[in-house]
Amino acid sequence: MKIIFWSDFNCPNSYIGLVRLKKAVDEMDIEVDWQMKPFELYPTLFTTPTSSIITQNVLKYGLTPEKAEENIIETENIAEKDGIELNYNDIQLTSSRNAHRLVKYVQNRYPEISLELIFKIYEANFTENRIIADIDTLIEITSELGLDESEIKDVLEGDSYNFEVQIEEEDAIVMGVEAIPLYFLNISEEQLIVPGAFEKEDFKIAIQDMIDGEIESKSYI
Repeated sequence: MKIIFWSDFNCPNSYIGLVRLKKAVDEMDIEVDWQMKPFELYPTLFTTPTSSIITQNVLKYGLTPEKAEENIIETENIAEKDGIELNYNDIQLTSSRNAHRLVKYVQNRYPEISLELIFKIYEANFTENRIIADIDTLIEITSELGLDESEIKDVLEGDSYNFEVQIEEEDAIVMGVEAIPLYFLNISEEQLIVPGAFEKEDFKIAIQDMIDGEIESKSYI
């Protein structure tokens, strides 16, 4: 099975959805080829924190500060039910571009550890509240996976994979992707597009429908 998904490291629903989907395929004992594609929620952010997540959500979504804080608390509670420690209110919100560049590099060179890297970046951002735009932070994360620090430093200090990230983000716009997460589930010649962070059991139902050839009569969009 191949799963292609558009998401962002600053999107808590992308983190929650990926955890649920990974649990679903693990419980179904399905081998998956994972491929993440970038979709930056805050493309104009800098590499150092400039404002709180509440302020950004007020500006981006037109919410009141009170409503933005309420949504953050609700998201943290949802994540807790899935076993995720989400310190969303304390996130040091920065650009996710370097993290996406790193993932593209690892997916191309070391695909066997790419999903583990993705989860580690999510954890660094949402649980540990580290600055994921910081090159040193990303080097530390990859070194924990056994990659050479100087190799990753060369990639991140240069402009490597910036073009690839930009192209894939433009592809998403052309495809009409307006919200994340978005999952493309592929088994043989069958493809199912799943928008949003489905519950784990709903992911399992969708996957089983694909396996059984029963997806034509159903829609998840």
